Amino acid sequence: MNQGNQGTGGNAVVEALAVHGTKHVFGLIGSAGMEVFDALYGRTDIRFVGVRDERTGVHMADGYARAAGRAGVFLAGQNGPGVTNLVTGLAQASAAYSPVVAIAGSLSSAHVYRDAFQEVDQQALLRTVTKKTWSVPQARRIPEIIGEAFRTALTPRQGPVAVNIARDLLAETTTWESAVQFKAWAEGGTTSAARIESAARLLAHAKRPLILAGGGVKNGRCADAALALAELLQAPITMSPGHGDAIPCSHPLYAGQVGPRGNVVASDLARTADVILALGTRLGFNTTFYTYDHLNRDAQIIQVELDPTAIGRFFPVELGIHGEAGEVARGLVTALVGHQPAPEVIEWSGGFSVRRAALLAERDHAGQPAEGRIQPAQLYRALRAAAPADSMFTMDAGTLCLQATDQLHYHQPPALFTPLDFGLVGFSYACGLGVKLACPERTVISLMGDGGFGMTSSEIGTAVSQNIATVCVVMNNGCWGAEKAYQRDFFGGRYLGADVPNPPYDQLARLWGAEGFRVDRAADLEIVIAAAIACGKPAIVDVMVDPDALYSFRRDSFKHRDNTQSKS
Repeated sequence: MNQGNQGTGGNAVVEALAVHGTKHVFGLIGSAGMEVFDALYGRTDIRFVGVRDERTGVHMADGYARAAGRAGVFLAGQNGPGVTNLVTGLAQASAAYSPVVAIAGSLSSAHVYRDAFQEVDQQALLRTVTKKTWSVPQARRIPEIIGEAFRTALTPRQGPVAVNIARDLLAETTTWESAVQFKAWAEGGTTSAARIESAARLLAHAKRPLILAGGGVKNGRCADAALALAELLQAPITMSPGHGDAIPCSHPLYAGQVGPRGNVVASDLARTADVILALGTRLGFNTTFYTYDHLNRDAQIIQVELDPTAIGRFFPVELGIHGEAGEVARGLVTALVGHQPAPEVIEWSGGFSVRRAALLAERDHAGQPAEGRIQPAQLYRALRAAAPADSMFTMDAGTLCLQATDQLHYHQPPALFTPLDFGLVGFSYACGLGVKLACPERTVISLMGDGGFGMTSSEIGTAVSQNIATVCVVMNNGCWGAEKAYQRDFFGGRYLGADVPNPPYDQLARLWGAEGFRVDRAADLEIVIAAAIACGKPAIVDVMVDPDALYSFRRDSFKHRDNTQSKS
């Protein structure tokens, strides 16, 4: 390291960010971090994106990190409430293993433990939702600690981190050593050749082979390796929910998402396969609900995971391989060179293709425009038709979004960004703004319910001020749809707190300076969505969805209820 850099602690923060290749900093100004914001002033190499709320700002950094494949940085300028607002965003990033680096101003060192204004134990608070949290002890160590933060966030398994810096340290003039850019962890050398050979033998003798791809394939950007293996085996590829973009949807072996939040064809494959290669997936909650309802109890499971503690955690496996999904897939292709699928496998794969084609035809038929209130299937069909092949979709966790995840087309991975197992509402729009900044050349479409959009609609101001041209489709049914469905199906239609009065979101968008669109008829959906995409400005499309089109996803949670009381 080189000696001799001098300036305020705020200067040290910004110089450390620059060393680590930071191009965008999302943040909300506050008095505890003013020196950092001042150090960012006039920088041409780092773009500051000012947000309206710390939670949504972290969602932007999260979306940026997932789409760009590098750390997303958020700067919380206010100690106390500015930091408590980070918790939800960091918890969401943790659930997605997203490398977010949060930097927060904190209480002056002289005021700690004095019940000072906005005092809270930020170290203890953020430790629960991050891989690691630091409180910087000396101003001269700021670049060192920020370097540690980047290293920790980007080292598998990736995840969010937080750095607290007291406001007096940020104001202090200090001398520091130059930081050295962290080089991301490189794959290779971790996988046992013997285990690869064993897995290859199991797959070669399978009569009904299936690949179940997860975040390890998607985040590892190794679709080509997974597809090469699938083609060699003639094995369909299913995906865990939220990772339906792990491979391009146009491939003939693409089966879509498996499990209770997937589709019936993919789930039937998992129920009947005799050998399942779980490639880069934990076989967790969203995929299985921890039951064999969507997984063949008698299948031989080969589980490939970067996290060794995930192997066999929820389901016993025939063979576990600790390694990176792409590395293992390439190793299996090498081990299976010359393999010829047996006639039973060809029949299995061919039967899947027929069922998949029938499912797609059925969806298009169900989504045909008709008179009456707009049905979710009609919106999904319009999105499939109007969205260009480069589209990237972000979604919330409401039931309309959960149904949409397997309904849309993902041509160019990565193309789908969801709350995953955290199940967060209010995530999608802000995430989409971060995704667009990471991939400005691509189309970004965010789907939200009206309740979730109400939580985050102030970020229209960020989109307009920063000219971030995403399209947000608000599926407006005037209620908290999931909860209203449960009240209908399991609580005798006793509705309380379920209905949500909303302003006209298209008009709200125009008041902010964005483009606003409203759709009341299914016949207009495709043309309006296409117009929103083409307008080249931040756009909100307020879609009036049938408020009676409700669906209970978590029926398993209410098995104890007496359904005879239901009105449905």
